[in-house]
Amino acid sequence: MTDAASNLTLLGATVWMGAQSFAFAADVDVDHADGKKRKTSDHKDAGQHKTVPGYEQVEVIGQFRNRSPKFTASILDTPKSVSVISRQILDETASHTLADALRNVPGITMGAGEGGNPVGDRPFLRGQDAQSSTFVDGMRDVGAQSRETFNVESIDVIKGDTGAISGRAGAGGAIVINSKMPKLANFIDANVGFGNADYKRATFDGNWKVAPTGAFRFNLMVDDEDKAGRGPTHFERYGLAPSLSFGLGTPNRVTLMYYHMQNFDTPDVGIPYNNPTFRARTDGATPSMVTGSGAPVSVPFDTWYGLKARDRNNDGIDMGTLRFEHDFSPNLHIRNSTRYSETKQDDIWTMPDDSNGNIYYGYVYRRMNSRISTFDTATNQTDFYGTVHLLGFKNSFAMGAEFTREQGKNDTYAAFVNGVNVTSGTNYTRCATALAFSSGTCTTLLNPNPDDAYSASIRRAGNPNSTRFDTKAVYLTDTITFLPQLLGNFGVRLDNVQSTFRSAGAEYGRGDNLFTYQGGLVYKPAPNGAIYASYATSAIPPGNSVGQGSDDISLGVDRTGNVGSVLKPEQDRTIEVGTKWSLLHNRIFVAGALFQIDASDFKITTATGGIANGGKKRTRGGEISINGQLTKWWEVSGGYSYLDARLIEYGGSGASAGVMNGRHAPNTPENSLSLWTTFRPVENLKVGGGVYYMSRIYGTDSPTAPKFVPAYWRFDFMASYRFLKHYTLQLNIQNIANTRYFIQAYTTHYALQAPGRTAMVNMNVHF
Repeated sequence: MTDAASNLTLLGATVWMGAQSFAFAADVDVDHADGKKRKTSDHKDAGQHKTVPGYEQVEVIGQFRNRSPKFTASILDTPKSVSVISRQILDETASHTLADALRNVPGITMGAGEGGNPVGDRPFLRGQDAQSSTFVDGMRDVGAQSRETFNVESIDVIKGDTGAISGRAGAGGAIVINSKMPKLANFIDANVGFGNADYKRATFDGNWKVAPTGAFRFNLMVDDEDKAGRGPTHFERYGLAPSLSFGLGTPNRVTLMYYHMQNFDTPDVGIPYNNPTFRARTDGATPSMVTGSGAPVSVPFDTWYGLKARDRNNDGIDMGTLRFEHDFSPNLHIRNSTRYSETKQDDIWTMPDDSNGNIYYGYVYRRMNSRISTFDTATNQTDFYGTVHLLGFKNSFAMGAEFTREQGKNDTYAAFVNGVNVTSGTNYTRCATALAFSSGTCTTLLNPNPDDAYSASIRRAGNPNSTRFDTKAVYLTDTITFLPQLLGNFGVRLDNVQSTFRSAGAEYGRGDNLFTYQGGLVYKPAPNGAIYASYATSAIPPGNSVGQGSDDISLGVDRTGNVGSVLKPEQDRTIEVGTKWSLLHNRIFVAGALFQIDASDFKITTATGGIANGGKKRTRGGEISINGQLTKWWEVSGGYSYLDARLIEYGGSGASAGVMNGRHAPNTPENSLSLWTTFRPVENLKVGGGVYYMSRIYGTDSPTAPKFVPAYWRFDFMASYRFLKHYTLQLNIQNIANTRYFIQAYTTHYALQAPGRTAMVNMNVHF
């Protein structure tokens, strides 16, 4: 990926130079919302762009504007940290899932599922939960799922509070997934791959010009693979994404998109920590293990505590989008997007539960976590944006309105042996009877058998709950050019959110008005550089994840009988200073930032066991990044992040009150590094490698019973060879050293292990 390619990807243009994407990092206004085809030399700001010696003249191909209009300046002139994962990086690193893709941005971790939902993507940005701050083509996508990348053109990672841009949540930033869109061109990309761990994958990406201003694009994916070194873990999924556009290159454009993905997985299960809760057995047994440091237990690499006869993830998503765009003039545009999506989950998943002290005696209770969920979203969003001159200043503005209804309905499964619910009967949870083992409910710590028979009968628990979230919002953002060397960026947003939670025949509701804002100044000492300072806020109302994440019970009743509707929204702010530079004739983009995030009023448990808005958390850190081409044949992309996230006020009941104050926040590594580089020694051969490092991550930094996953290094390799003009053969080896490391740290019971060494060979055909 070049910085330029990432810049134009964010701006929604596609730039081609032979077979490779390339652009100019200092580009301020390359985005052509009218979709017209023109050379950059014809652009009104062409004076900023210099042709790089040895490179062809670049040309912008007409297509829909894919980047959110809420960004009113280029990456260079935006007073925020923005990272872009291009399609080129996704392909070179063989990143097939969102979790794989986000590895390329330092400072991001994937948290373990909570709130009764053990599966699905739960990214953390700068130590803040971003599950509810994930967007597809500018519209929020909360539904829990493990996202694929076969229909992804690029991924924008916006760091720091984004309330004024995206509404509720966004304390650490937002993740914006940009879908592949139709283009006025004819091409076919087909890929088929094989590898170890029974890896088999095929994708198809076809685009056809069906009219002078119309195009049709169709993406297809089938994937069938194990998880290297992780026992019976298996992923089987397919997806398709047709899209149709008319009016490309004209002032009136319309597109219709549909996305479907279905998976039938045998999920991976965790490895328990080595310091579980201790409960002495009453049968006279002697413990076989001593208390450890809080790291995962030391067991063989392929240890898997699940049950093949029981565990499954059968999830699916359907998403339809209709978008209209109109240009009033070259400088004024409007866009309206309507979407309906439905996400379904049918999951049964084994948690290696350590809460009953079984591990000390060499046993593991196979706790059954489950989810039966339907989550639907209906959204209409209108954006009016462009450039105007007011009082002698240039204003690049965007204003709009959003109306969204999100609704989730959740139930679980229950398991019974001889009429006894095994999740509550101590004869099963304590692993102290022969029936606990003969039924498959318990197993051994060191030698679990995934083929154990499971004699329990499974049926729906029949105790569903539902959450509904209605949002009405208006916003305004503006970049003002005070002087050629001085720009101001300002934004405000007002959200009215109404939420309702229903459970066990009871109903709780609340309403909140969320006012968020941002402001920043950008000083440009040179056309290719910027120094900025910014202040931004966000707000997180109770029930924010709409039953899909960790706060789905926030609207209910706490143990003291207080209704959650009395809680206030969490308030967050980010102060950030940084600099960005486009160097080496705009081939390299470098950036650095220092920041502080303060979170306040998040819910905590009080000393008496109630719930109150007393929480405070602070994250201080810095990051640097580099993207682009050091030479014509050498590309580099990556960065380093330092995060010091501390719980300032964390509450706690009884003797636990105040114990966690000053401790590390969960899911936040102090140090992380991501570096990907490729080199082309001859015209048709490219070799590359990746280096990834992450320091210790805490599930909890409790002073008495910490839970954490150790630091790790990971190394990847890639080689691709292009032959016969249309064919490319690519080899990827991920985790070359077969390092055992962990990618998720649950707060209490387990950590999720990463795959072992994975090798795959893919053949790509491009016409």
